Amino acid sequence: MTNGAQIEALLECSFPRTTRSLLDEYATPAYQGYQLEAWVFDDEAERHATEMAFKAAGINACLRSAYKPLVHFFLEEFSWESLQSLVIEYPVLAPAPRRFLLEAYPLAALVPENVTLRWEGVEPTAITSPLQYRVRVERSTGELETYAVEAPNRQHLDHVDEAQCSPCGWLRLTSPKGEISETIVETDVETLFQAAMATLASAQWQAASPYFEELNFTVHLPSSDRRLAWDDEHISLAEALHEELYFSSLEYFQRRAGLALGDRSIQPGQIVPEVSTQGERAYLKVSMRSLDASQPQRDLVELDTAQQAIGVTQIGQLLAELGGQAFRSNTRAGRSVGARYIVGSDRAVMVSAGQHANETSGVVGALRAAQALSRQPEAHFVISPLENPDGYALQGRLIATQPRHMHHAARYTAFGNDLQSQPLGQSFEHAIREQAFALSHAGLHINLHGYPAHEWTRPLSGYVPRGFEMWTIPKGFFLILRHQPGWEAAAEQLVGAVTHELAKVPELVEFNNTQIALFETHAGALTFPVLNGFPYLISQDADQLTPLMLITEYPDETLSGDAFIQAHTAQMVTVVAAYNAFQTLALPG
Repeated sequence: MTNGAQIEALLECSFPRTTRSLLDEYATPAYQGYQLEAWVFDDEAERHATEMAFKAAGINACLRSAYKPLVHFFLEEFSWESLQSLVIEYPVLAPAPRRFLLEAYPLAALVPENVTLRWEGVEPTAITSPLQYRVRVERSTGELETYAVEAPNRQHLDHVDEAQCSPCGWLRLTSPKGEISETIVETDVETLFQAAMATLASAQWQAASPYFEELNFTVHLPSSDRRLAWDDEHISLAEALHEELYFSSLEYFQRRAGLALGDRSIQPGQIVPEVSTQGERAYLKVSMRSLDASQPQRDLVELDTAQQAIGVTQIGQLLAELGGQAFRSNTRAGRSVGARYIVGSDRAVMVSAGQHANETSGVVGALRAAQALSRQPEAHFVISPLENPDGYALQGRLIATQPRHMHHAARYTAFGNDLQSQPLGQSFEHAIREQAFALSHAGLHINLHGYPAHEWTRPLSGYVPRGFEMWTIPKGFFLILRHQPGWEAAAEQLVGAVTHELAKVPELVEFNNTQIALFETHAGALTFPVLNGFPYLISQDADQLTPLMLITEYPDETLSGDAFIQAHTAQMVTVVAAYNAFQTLALPG
């Protein structure tokens, strides 16, 4: 927040922790001798402590996770000893047949290599009682075991009146006489989310957008993240709630404006969920605030070996060292979008990064590539390494407390829109591209992007992120090539040349193969063609500025250390390879 910033609170409240509410109601003499089973959104430590408290009250209790129940079963209840084979039956729902395979991610990677694993889809007869996975086990001792792993879900209309089937809290009580009663339990996480959405619906918004400078959700959620023994994966209710609050708010304002869900031109303002894992009970404050114009401090690093996102001061210094013609545009919060035009006799190329500012490897990769290209005698290119500095500043602010989260709130500009969807002729972020094209008349735009390095979920709205279904789990480094009419052959030549060079990067093809194999287990066959080990997609776009646009997609969100170095190295190699290949392409007459 800037000094003197104003805050207008729309809602502030706390919610009893579901585990404590269950204790208050059922850890009483009236339920002694009962067996209690509950599914809640909470971490293992809290669920285990609740079980012990019930035991002390004479009640046999088992509390399981309502979020990713199959994965938690294997983490908390299953014995891996002498395991030989697994057959897992998963529910198949018509609207999303592989959803419960996605909820099981990354289980296939956690199973030991010497264990045979097979998945079988089964259509459930009803959803009124908990859906089930069935796990059939064969051990090397010859023992056969079968487990029913329940996955409670509820059918409901969400905040934009779309039908959903979502994970939910559940309670089952078995009396000493064997009588069973079951019911849905609205957990603290669900209640908090519903309160946030109800606050948006009841607020009085002005007629014209943007409706606010910053819409802030301050959340305390006392449930710890759980790191998994695979790649960058972890289980985080806090991160899932950030995603729910951010995208659900966008969807609310899209629907309110009469736009299609997912329309990236909406400009409500900057939406900022700040979700921490602290406190003893869930807490929510919804407020409107002034824009934060401060600049988070980031360490000065060696560019080639940068292990995390770099600071804007260093970005500016590196741009200045390139020389050439400087130009700029503005952001809503008053930050500057800087670029440099290096003039030479080669065919001109535009290089950009940071359109979605939580995708940080492209910023470093673009600058590394610009340094390499500037050493070529006839180099002719434009470099704008950070197109969305307002989002980048928010990303820096959010990772200060949650460094392992994706933070999609930093994806768009402070207007709340994707800069790609900004109208032409304005002075804001997209203007940097318009100026770059006017100066260079480039035939190729290399646009560096990323996507989540671990699973992306929205468990309170059907689990799979609406509008981003293909991005829910990593599938390696891949390319998207868009071309104007008549440029398809050039696009195909470019993809061939770039993937040929990428295949020389140590361990990159192996990295892709590993991620693609796990993706296909949980999400289905990859629909992209693959060339030299790299998935790609070519499509026509008659409206883009340049005849060719090459978009990279590296699973970089949340990466740091050596994995981040690998990410920006792949980005850098792509730029240099595409630039050099473009110089020799046979272009349409």
